[in-house]
Amino acid sequence: MKRQTHTNKHQTSIWTVLTTFFLFFSSFATAQRETHSINDSWKFLKGECTAASDSAFNDSKWTSIHLPHTWNTDSYTEKDYYRGTAWYRRQITLPQSWKEKQIFLRLDAASKAATIYINGKNIGEHAGGYTACTFNITSFLTSDKPNTLAIRVDNARQDIPPISGDFTFFGGIYRDVWLTAVPTQHFNLTNLGSDGIFISTPQVSEEQATISIRGEIKNEARGKATLELIHSIYKPDGTLLQTQKKSLQLKPGETYAFHNETSPILQPQLWTPETPSLYRVETTLQDKKTKAILDQSNHHTGFRWFRFDGKSGFFLNGKPYKLHGICRHQDQKPIGVALTDEMHRRDMKLMKEMGANFIRISHYPQDDALLEMCDKLGMLAWEEIPIIDIVPETSGYGDNCERNLREMIRQHYNHPSIIAWGYMNEILLVTQRTYKTEAELKPAIERTLELARRLENVLKEEDTTRVSTMAFHGSNSYNQTGISKITDIVGWNLYQGWYGGDLTGFEKFLEEQHRDYPTHPMIVSEYGAGSDKRLHSLTPHAFDFSIEYQQKYLEHYLPVIEETPYICGGTHWNFIDFGSALRDESMPRINNKGLVYADRTPKDVYYYYQAAWRKDIPVLHIASRDWTYRSGIQKGNAPVVLPVKVYSNLREVELFIDGNSLGKKRVENYTATFEVPFSSKEPFLFAQGEYQKKAFCAQEDFQGTWVQDGLKVHFTPIPAHLDAVNLKDLELAINVGSECFFTSDESGLTWLPDQPYTTGSWGYIGGKEQDTKTEIHNTADGPLFQTLRNDIEGYRFDVPKGVYEIELLFTDIFRQNATAAYLLDRNGQQENRENAFSISVNGKVLEESISPCKESSYFHALRKKYYITNEQDYLDIRFHAASGTCFLNGIKLRNIY
Repeated sequence: MKRQTHTNKHQTSIWTVLTTFFLFFSSFATAQRETHSINDSWKFLKGECTAASDSAFNDSKWTSIHLPHTWNTDSYTEKDYYRGTAWYRRQITLPQSWKEKQIFLRLDAASKAATIYINGKNIGEHAGGYTACTFNITSFLTSDKPNTLAIRVDNARQDIPPISGDFTFFGGIYRDVWLTAVPTQHFNLTNLGSDGIFISTPQVSEEQATISIRGEIKNEARGKATLELIHSIYKPDGTLLQTQKKSLQLKPGETYAFHNETSPILQPQLWTPETPSLYRVETTLQDKKTKAILDQSNHHTGFRWFRFDGKSGFFLNGKPYKLHGICRHQDQKPIGVALTDEMHRRDMKLMKEMGANFIRISHYPQDDALLEMCDKLGMLAWEEIPIIDIVPETSGYGDNCERNLREMIRQHYNHPSIIAWGYMNEILLVTQRTYKTEAELKPAIERTLELARRLENVLKEEDTTRVSTMAFHGSNSYNQTGISKITDIVGWNLYQGWYGGDLTGFEKFLEEQHRDYPTHPMIVSEYGAGSDKRLHSLTPHAFDFSIEYQQKYLEHYLPVIEETPYICGGTHWNFIDFGSALRDESMPRINNKGLVYADRTPKDVYYYYQAAWRKDIPVLHIASRDWTYRSGIQKGNAPVVLPVKVYSNLREVELFIDGNSLGKKRVENYTATFEVPFSSKEPFLFAQGEYQKKAFCAQEDFQGTWVQDGLKVHFTPIPAHLDAVNLKDLELAINVGSECFFTSDESGLTWLPDQPYTTGSWGYIGGKEQDTKTEIHNTADGPLFQTLRNDIEGYRFDVPKGVYEIELLFTDIFRQNATAAYLLDRNGQQENRENAFSISVNGKVLEESISPCKESSYFHALRKKYYITNEQDYLDIRFHAASGTCFLNGIKLRNIY
């Protein structure tokens, strides 16, 4: 009996200890910050609905959606995409454990402006589509029933940047939405969307460094609080390096600002893109007596220092360092900007695999997932707010710009990858085209200067550890107006050889700028050329959108940037083919200057950059993935010789076709081009090269390694001379007025480049090439209809007797058409005229009077088919003008009988 009593007492004692421990641990665990997303179970309505703010409103008929979300998938099909208001609604039920906590709502981004309502009450508004906002919503919530959250979003506001730009202004809540619960003592979470703690490294050298930690603590309780603030620094390998503690007493409602600096950290591991060593800073707020953790925040930081020099370029950690950069929009067709975190991370990995060490986060702050990867993968960054093209007179615009700049800096202050903050892009581009007279232009320039100086002061007030920058289009007006003198460094967006001029104008412009302003550091902040996978040319030229011209352009620009000491680096425009709803060109509503396609498949030229920038691995790539379906004109049975390019950083490469060596070629500018004889329908290309000690790469691990690449190509020969045998099953399609091959996505048919008629063959008679970059309607094969032969006299095929199907393609482009500012010298304007003409074949009238603009309207595709019984040994098609001019966009011939 006594023994039993003793056992019970012992069990009771254990139970008491366990219960006390459990209660203490539960208190310890639940007292900390809790954060979770509320991206699910939303209701959405596109359009205005003022009653939607009311908690009693019935939204059952609205669309059910999840975040991230944008309503502008229409921007891929329409220029006039929806810009206006829309509503989001959701129910929030609070956990009982949150009853005594402070609760915060955070929107990572809603474009352009968001007004938030909880249970019918307006809790606040955020103006800015690319920065986050946080609200303390505790007093608006109830814990005994579900709460109604309603958010009105507007992407049409003209007092919020951007108001102009060569990209789509997607509307919606397109990033995460979060709820955070903290005890009544916590770090300040309403500091312009930041988490209220700011990390910097005021002293850095190879010998030692320090970390500065500042922030604010809020006591929302009714009584005073006795607290302990702890900073713990962890090395990159996770081991604890040092700890600092400080005791605090806060009055009810008090906000306490702290600023601590660590003891010197000896021999710090430096952060570079090659070795992105990150230290972890853990900041903890705990109850002084119970030691219960009240709030905790973790950040990474890195030790690096840098400088920009007008003569010698960029230096990282005291050493010359060329910035191998890329620009990046947050866009992916067909989902717009509603990207998941893993999509952002994937993009960063693709850039890093290419060899980039620098990113211009253009033209606006982007997702935290992107900045996290910049830090972890090693990518220096320039981040900017979207003040683009023009500064309007709109009331409140400047205030919104200032707030967005402060938000960007505070929200991303702790990322060691960021080295530059920017706030204007090509700000005179639309300005100079909108205000024609000096009386109009002068106040616009003064307004721009005033805002720039205001933002420069704000930037320096917020952060003295980084440089300021702007990006200018290629006009000396920025120097003449004094805008270029405001920032620490300047970026030049240069497109010589694309929008106007020739390729060599690029280096000439840079030389002039350096001669006239030798102390001002420069980055080539944009350069690029568009490319369309459907278009290929053996004689590429500017604005033909062929894959080959993009390659030619970049193969000229990159060596200039790399080999010019005073150029700090460059950021290619753009990493991806992205949405720009106002664009026409070969791919309407898409800016196709990307190094990867919208689906993130790399273009061949991606590997040119990889070959140039990756010194740690051998690179060998047959640059014909963008042109696997090839065609060419064959004379007799002779092979068709076409160029095939190989991108590599090896010394030399050897190319084979169907096992036959075409010899070795020395690699120059990371390129070797072979003249390849095509004869079989599915030839196999194979390239190889040996990684040698004195090759471009420097890794000893690869010495003596053979590197190989292989690719199957589909080849269709087109006979130069047509006869009864080779006409069988032949569909001869010609891209009239163009030097490009065009392969239709819809049919897979390749349309050949045009050629003049020669006896015994086929081709055009008379006329001249002409083109437009305006969108062509009623077709998916836009580029085929954007080129034509104007004033054409005829088209002739030397073919035997028989029955033929002839298809003629027309689009009347001869009408004045508004063009976008970004086209610069390529205005594409035409005279107004109506064109009508007759068509005859072998002297017989086929059409008495055809007017394509009347039949299908201007810039609309028109296709006409005819069956012709040919009784001659040729088909001679002739055009006779009735009014205006004769023209032809395409022609296709098939032998029926």
